[in-house]
Amino acid sequence: MKNVNRRTFLKTTGATVGSLCMTGLRGAESEEKKRPNILLYVVDDQGSDDAGCLGNPVIKTPGLDALAREGVIFTNAFCTTASCAASRSVILSGLYSHANGMYGHSHACHHFSCFDNFKSLPVRLGEGGYRTASAGKYHVAPEPVFHFDEYIRGPSPKEMADKTRRILADESGSPFFLYFCTHEPHRPFQRGGTDPIDPADVIVPPYLPDIPECREELARYYMSTQRADSGLVRLMELLEETGHWDDTLIVYISDNGIAFPGAKTTLYEPGMRLPCVMRNPFAGTRGTASSAMITWADIAPTLLDAAGILSPHDLAPAVEPPETQRFNDRIPQNGKLHGQSVLPVLEGEPPGGWDEIYASHTFHEIYMYYPMRVVRERRFKLIWNIAHELEYPFASDLHASKTWQAVLDRGIERYGKRAVADYLRRAEFELYDLEKDPHEVVNLANSPEYSADLKRMKKKLKAFQYRTGDPWIGKWLYE
Repeated sequence: MKNVNRRTFLKTTGATVGSLCMTGLRGAESEEKKRPNILLYVVDDQGSDDAGCLGNPVIKTPGLDALAREGVIFTNAFCTTASCAASRSVILSGLYSHANGMYGHSHACHHFSCFDNFKSLPVRLGEGGYRTASAGKYHVAPEPVFHFDEYIRGPSPKEMADKTRRILADESGSPFFLYFCTHEPHRPFQRGGTDPIDPADVIVPPYLPDIPECREELARYYMSTQRADSGLVRLMELLEETGHWDDTLIVYISDNGIAFPGAKTTLYEPGMRLPCVMRNPFAGTRGTASSAMITWADIAPTLLDAAGILSPHDLAPAVEPPETQRFNDRIPQNGKLHGQSVLPVLEGEPPGGWDEIYASHTFHEIYMYYPMRVVRERRFKLIWNIAHELEYPFASDLHASKTWQAVLDRGIERYGKRAVADYLRRAEFELYDLEKDPHEVVNLANSPEYSADLKRMKKKLKAFQYRTGDPWIGKWLYE
């Protein structure tokens, strides 16, 4: 795709980032030998369609919109667990949370912590010669496993970005890995001086109820999302000012879905299908979209690949479980990465073979035990609710939300497209045809017409659990 002129790159964003620009790519021969700087930008609880470049005309996101014009939007990108700490552990390890040990939140009484028998992304990059820095929300444990050279905090995304200037401007010759995580748009939604949003203007997605309380909360969420974008705007300006726009790989993702019941903590589409924009400065792909199905388990392999320190031996083999399984029969974990590098897709390779993903969620807060496993293809999706006898648990902030409390107070029986009773009490297996039923309302698991699809996807799920060392595979055997 033809490169844009450096002075017109962000001219239409309406923000100070309009000064950002790009030079032409250097010669291919020299760039093949150069390792990029890496910026991994992770926002907290942003939904899949909630940015200008993602189709929302109300939210103003000049930073992400500009990045999308210079990179690739992944339209089928998914977290593997819809909870903050657990999701971040996957991003930084390349391992599903049931294998790395971060089953739920790391902070306070929840106290989940990863195993120490693997090397995380920042540690491996550090050993490979990168300067590593974590800015903003950290929310993983233990620190020695997820160690960075330094830690930066700030009262706002924009001010925190300013504190990273010395890292970006360092002339030591070593590349940097900047892991930049905003607290926004997590509840409580912080506005922080962004453009106001009228509740009447918000777009209520189909999985939420169109009631005044929901519109009010969505308006605040929109403003918090705009605040999160301000940090990206400033970082992109700083990359240009320090001469690193042309040699920095940028990855933008959200850790999990929007902080409303029906999204965050669930493995329905609003909880796990998320924004993802990547920009490889050494690839010619600009302003494109990819339909490749990727997950956050692919982030670490991608960045290690870009840094030149990923080998085929780092990746877990695609093996099938034995015909006769024993209790807890699974592959012992040895730190091999569960994901794969998407760098070839960024470089323009057709996304053949990226046609299914898996998800694994166990806890959010400690009292929210509700393990779920998912296999999702292009058309079909299977959710296994391992603790289906229990009522679906609520994260404390979601239960206290004005939206959910209004549903309870008024006795509203439908929450978006789904009956409230079906949201609270779930079948053991939920099978959905996403082509006919994109909102996951009609469970086909007990339909004779789809029995072959159910059987096929159960087999895939078991194989996934076996090869990724999932302790919950034993539930198939003794129940």
